[in-house]
Amino acid sequence: MKRTLVFGDIHGGLKALIQLLERVEVKQNDRLIFLGDYVDGWGESAQVIDFLIELSQKQECVFIKGNHDVWCHEFLMNDVINDIWFLHGGKSTIESYQNIESKEKHLDFFANMKDYFVDENNNLFIHAGFSSMHGPEKEHYASNYSWDRTLWEMALTMDTRIQKDSVSYPKRLLLYNEIYIGHTPTLHYNVEIPMQGCNVWNIDTGAGFYGKLTCLDSATKEFWQSDVVQTFYPTEKGRNK
Repeated sequence: MKRTLVFGDIHGGLKALIQLLERVEVKQNDRLIFLGDYVDGWGESAQVIDFLIELSQKQECVFIKGNHDVWCHEFLMNDVINDIWFLHGGKSTIESYQNIESKEKHLDFFANMKDYFVDENNNLFIHAGFSSMHGPEKEHYASNYSWDRTLWEMALTMDTRIQKDSVSYPKRLLLYNEIYIGHTPTLHYNVEIPMQGCNVWNIDTGAGFYGKLTCLDSATKEFWQSDVVQTFYPTEKGRNK
């Protein structure tokens, strides 16, 4: 059977990604959906992009754009170094590009990332969230795709006794069967595995900090994790908190 496999934020951890793909035992007909933030953190951001470009040539892949990817794209296009970005992983990304001769393929990769993706089962895949009651396609602020945390915060604090057919169930969440996000590490809640709030699944298990990289099967909810990403880069510090 074809699987839809959802990957959390990678943050430059190429070695962890390779290990995770081996543990998942990806089949040729699997669809891989990456929720964004491929760069910033560990020292192989540019190499992660190279790897994903090559992977997409032999595997069905969907690449969602994260906030860190927006910053990196601006840097590649205009040589603009955002001060906040530099302090939150940008420095390691800039260093990873020192030995990359051609950036054209990377520019195309970033330019073709999706803000969000909806599959045939009406599941939404987005880096952070959206605020419009009519869905992300009606979002007034495109930055919410990669920055919004209100959707996750709402889902996480919902009374679990409230069912989908209740008038009290949030209308934003009813727009989709399920919603898959990254952006907010589950480590913030002292959780090391994917978290669920209502019909929202958070797959960011803190790979950019001191957690693991995670992949989840959207149909079965089986998940796989790499080793703690820091163990692959023992001399590095990862992202600032």
